[in-house]
Amino acid sequence: MPKFNNENLPKFLIADNSENPNDIFIVHTHFPSFVLNVINDDFFWLEEFSKDDENEIKLSSEILIESALNFYDSEIKSIK
Repeated sequence: MPKFNNENLPKFLIADNSENPNDIFIVHTHFPSFVLNVINDDFFWLEEFSKDDENEIKLSSEILIESALNFYDSEIKSIK
């Protein structure tokens, strides 16, 4: 059985949870990893950043969120 690593792990995953049945999440598995709630745009970093990294991450977060939402839209369209 192959093991996952950053090279073969999908960049984005769609997730749901029975405790939050009205929410849909996108998990970004590559650095910087995060979870985005597609329904209400809540956002949670799965990483801790140094002060030096924080500014760069804040600048790139808008692009990362947009990429995650584009992934979600694409996946939903492919199902329909």
